[in-house]
Amino acid sequence: MTQQTHDQILIIDFGSQVTQLIARRVREMGVYSEVVPFQKAAEAFARMKPRAVILSGGPASPAEANSPRAPQIVFEAGVPVLGICYGEQAICDRLGGKVEHSDHREFGRAFVEVKDDCALFAGVWNKGDREQVWMSHGDRISAIPQGFKVVAVSDSSPYAAIADDARRIYGVQFHLEVVHTPQGAKL
Repeated sequence: MTQQTHDQILIIDFGSQVTQLIARRVREMGVYSEVVPFQKAAEAFARMKPRAVILSGGPASPAEANSPRAPQIVFEAGVPVLGICYGEQAICDRLGGKVEHSDHREFGRAFVEVKDDCALFAGVWNKGDREQVWMSHGDRISAIPQGFKVVAVSDSSPYAAIADDARRIYGVQFHLEVVHTPQGAKL
């Protein structure tokens, strides 16, 4: 019997209420995905050998010492990584950026201005576009890691989307998986 291999996406769950929706959107595109809690992410990564990783949102704050972290192997393996909301903050925290508590929470409909092109936006958003998104966060990124560039901003988030095309690591402060981000599924 021959074992079939196929593209697999590992979704690391940091406790978001919509992590299963991320998995559903990936599966709707015909790609197998598996959701695992952050505590088991390194083990799942080694077992699955995924083609890409998605870091979910979550209620914790990377600014806190005991908050959930993404395993370093995710960033060293050379596979594409997408961080959504807390996932973007986890990327910044792990790779040398800075996340801080904010006095201003951002929740609901927002608009981002696309500041630069990147592989994540290719064929969907272009530099200069203004796009509707859905935000839900209380912390703010105050510095991005070396090698990243800002590719989208909002009125309240100067790092609404960041990209390191060379390492294929992307972070968005908004939620791609919800219908309130009309182009989210395409991204």
